[in-house]
Amino acid sequence: MKLDPLKPLLHHDGPLTTVVLDATRADEAGDREVRSRWNSLRRELEQRGAPPATLDLIQEAVTRPDHVPGPHGRYVVAGGDRILFDAVLATAPVRDEALYDGTPSLLPAVRAADEAVRYLQVEVDRSGADLTWSGSRSHAADEDLGHVDGGHDVLHKSGSGGWSQGRFQARAEDSWERNAEAVAEQIDRVVARHRPELVLVTGDVRAVTYLREHLGHAARDLLVEVPGGSRAEGVKEDVFARRVGEALDAHRAKRRESVVDRLREALGRGDGGVTELGDVVDVLRKGQVAELVVLRNAAGDSVAHLNDRSVFVGPEPLQIGTSRSDVAALGVPADQVREMRADIAVLRAALAQDAGFTFALEGTVPLVDGLGAVLRWTDAATPHETAPAYTADTHRRRH
Repeated sequence: MKLDPLKPLLHHDGPLTTVVLDATRADEAGDREVRSRWNSLRRELEQRGAPPATLDLIQEAVTRPDHVPGPHGRYVVAGGDRILFDAVLATAPVRDEALYDGTPSLLPAVRAADEAVRYLQVEVDRSGADLTWSGSRSHAADEDLGHVDGGHDVLHKSGSGGWSQGRFQARAEDSWERNAEAVAEQIDRVVARHRPELVLVTGDVRAVTYLREHLGHAARDLLVEVPGGSRAEGVKEDVFARRVGEALDAHRAKRRESVVDRLREALGRGDGGVTELGDVVDVLRKGQVAELVVLRNAAGDSVAHLNDRSVFVGPEPLQIGTSRSDVAALGVPADQVREMRADIAVLRAALAQDAGFTFALEGTVPLVDGLGAVLRWTDAATPHETAPAYTADTHRRRH
């Protein structure tokens, strides 16, 4: 999972204010509960010196009803008089958080990115299809996909019998196929231009079959059929939404497992992967990380292993070390070296070197400090290690 949308947060001049808030509105009292949680965070931020104008801006954002059902969170980063990042979190945060610093707490945004899947939804029938972007707002203003109508209008087979019945049936079948071909051409164009992660298709079974036959290889490889949807009214929205959710969950699991497999393999052969905070900091400092992997426990807390841990950093994201002397050795003046929460500093460095990020569920790969990295390259100075045989074994086996 790439974190490119977050990169502007690294280069903003001046302190940033970060708020992570449980925005769940379970009943009529929900608005008051959200405002109460916000007021508590605001008091913390005021004590830390956050500007009142910035706090007013964030307050307007987080207390405005978001009309999102069920438990969820809100992540907002502001600088001066601008909201720099505003995302709804798919689950309520484990804890509310407020930060006023030059570097935002990136983990909530990473969680949001981990949940997000860029997909194209196609509702198809025998006359055409409706195409919509879902799971991401990035394309909404870029292209209005709307409706695709094939233009072939002999859609119904004749039931009157007689010599003309076969001809009407053939014309109807041909119309269905030509309309599906027009839809396929549009999908191919969209996939080539925007490269979604999935193409979810639903609707008339015969139309879906024709559509699959006419799609190019790139779009066909992304195609997932989700039964239960339709262009017509009367769809059981809750059932269809559940099936879409299941398809997205399966994709997320596959996406994570592909990275975890690479890390397991690298740790197993003792090359191309590292674990333990100190070694991860070492390879981050040298720009070697292709993918950062963090364990996530059953409670959804992905920093439990890094709680109360800190590292030292300089002004630039890759100026990072486990001691002041590590950072000073990079040429950073002593008065510019400062202590920073380990989760913030590690994510900051990963983002700066265009590394990907993956959550791994506890029990899927044993990582010291709940942290690991798949590397772009290695050399003689790179830590070479294997994962411990059991998660309780905290001693790394070095070659």
